[in-house]
Amino acid sequence: MRMGYDLLIEQQQKLIMTPELKLALRILQLPTVELEELLQHELEDNPVLELVDDSRDEKSEAQHKQDKKEKENEKEIDWKEYFQFQGKSYSECGFENDDAAELSYENFVTYSYTLKDHLISQLRVSQISKKIRGIGEYIIESLDENGYLTITQEDLAAILYVDIKAVKEALSVIQTFEPYGVGASHLKECLLIQLKSKDILDEKLETIISDHLDDIASNRISNISKKLSVSIEEAQRYSDIIKSLEPKPGRAFEEGTSTKYVTPDVYIEKVGNEYVVIVNDHYGSRLIINQFYKKILVSEDKSSQASAFINNKLSSAMWLIKSLEHRKNTLYNVVKAILDYQMDFFEKGPMFLKTMTLKKIAEMVNVHESTVSRTINGKYVQTPRGIFEIKYFFKSGVDNQDGEAISSESIKKMIKSYVSNEDASKPLSDQNIADLLVKEGYMISRRTVAKYRDELGILSSSKRKRY
Repeated sequence: MRMGYDLLIEQQQKLIMTPELKLALRILQLPTVELEELLQHELEDNPVLELVDDSRDEKSEAQHKQDKKEKENEKEIDWKEYFQFQGKSYSECGFENDDAAELSYENFVTYSYTLKDHLISQLRVSQISKKIRGIGEYIIESLDENGYLTITQEDLAAILYVDIKAVKEALSVIQTFEPYGVGASHLKECLLIQLKSKDILDEKLETIISDHLDDIASNRISNISKKLSVSIEEAQRYSDIIKSLEPKPGRAFEEGTSTKYVTPDVYIEKVGNEYVVIVNDHYGSRLIINQFYKKILVSEDKSSQASAFINNKLSSAMWLIKSLEHRKNTLYNVVKAILDYQMDFFEKGPMFLKTMTLKKIAEMVNVHESTVSRTINGKYVQTPRGIFEIKYFFKSGVDNQDGEAISSESIKKMIKSYVSNEDASKPLSDQNIADLLVKEGYMISRRTVAKYRDELGILSSSKRKRY
């Protein structure tokens, strides 16, 4: 056996993730509002960058002379000596900005009126003593996001150094507030409070809530009919009443349920008979290189510390501008490809949304799938049919009898339509729905129907049955 050391030389190609490349990828991925935040940070950090308002008044004659002088200075600078930059010059790579203040994140956030705010406002106008109001405020602060009391009455009394009677009195007041059902310790109490508020609580409803909620959840109406010795129709009526109640009365005040403001990253508009794609870069001002630092580069010794600092900031600024231009072009190309591929959707509606994958659009735009994924991440498009997250257009689907791919969204709409029009006493099973779809020419299995039905939040046929 021969043993020894050999010198092996080989060539390898590797992608080095430089800070500039990381910045370009990050900018590509950011939606408009987050991009504005990043630009604000860059403007604060890099003095070479400047936002210039396009709506400025005409320059004075003195300003024109100053600009002419600065242009003469620019001719003395060999920019290639300071940085390598391919593509458009910085003067052509601007992006418009309406007003930096208008696009600050705070302007897109609204105050959320919480469940506790709602209850406190009712407590303040209640005709009760100061002591009971104080206990009530503490009880409200002890409710969870769904409106349930997270502490026992005995613990409340001990914490507040009051008798249990006072706690019960304060709690009974809160349990009369809207939304009805708040202040309960568990689901059954919550439902009973709501029935009392509607003045429809009777012995049978109380028995069903106490002992037969599982039957209600599973739609076992016949079980309730037998156990309560009532007709199947009356049992169905009781079930309908209970199902109309809200198990989480605080749900309407949950965080995230307030109005969400969306800033479109792209617009698709119809002009005449043609659709056009417009990337949202209309910010009302432009990102440029500050003239002051250009003059410093002319006068400063190129080997000085100041020159090195400006050179570094200038390179960063140019990379930022180049990255913004790349984002704009890539976003335009991707959305234009989506528009071309999904033209039937824009012309005819959601039922004509076709199956579309990242790979398909990547091939059309001639980029990698990961680039398409980054480009559409968290971004929205405003169209004549409304505002959509761009991801909405990427759908899986099934084939029809002609071998054409149909999006899952279209199939779901058909399933929803079948269920909406079914005979409630004989609801369609998943197999029934699959058979109907096959008759329409869509090759789909019972299992796929069940999956889409679950995603739509539609119960199984056994739980949809009514008597």
